[in-house]
Amino acid sequence: MRCPYCHADNSRVIESRTSEDGNTIRRRRECVNEACARRFTTYERLEHRPLMVIKKDANREEFSIEKLYRGMMKSCEKRPIRSEQVEAAAERIAERLRLEFEQEVPSSVIGERVMEELRAIDGVAYVRFASVYREFRDVETLAKEVLSLLDRNL
Repeated sequence: MRCPYCHADNSRVIESRTSEDGNTIRRRRECVNEACARRFTTYERLEHRPLMVIKKDANREEFSIEKLYRGMMKSCEKRPIRSEQVEAAAERIAERLRLEFEQEVPSSVIGERVMEELRAIDGVAYVRFASVYREFRDVETLAKEVLSLLDRNL
């Protein structure tokens, strides 16, 4: 590993630690150049092949967990939901998608997974997301969805 300070071609590993989820290794390194001898940290992560999302209009775009998280957070605005809950839900969705789909995933599958996670976190956030995702055209459709949510919770 090249030193980021003096650009020497070699460094030595002082310490390695695995992250809690086991997907990342953090390495503390030291430059072997005696004139530099500075320490720095590197991270080693598994590189996933990009997962492509097939949109409703048949266009494709690369899956982005950040975009997924932002969309979920939008539904959770002004609700008593910690961002850590939403982040964990987005991570669960992304992990499931990577396990089930190798290259391409329909956006409809992602939407359904988001609704499952939001339903478990907060009913209002779920209804907000569902109303946009399912494109409710009238109050009756929205009311039916709310009633079905209430029936599941009773």
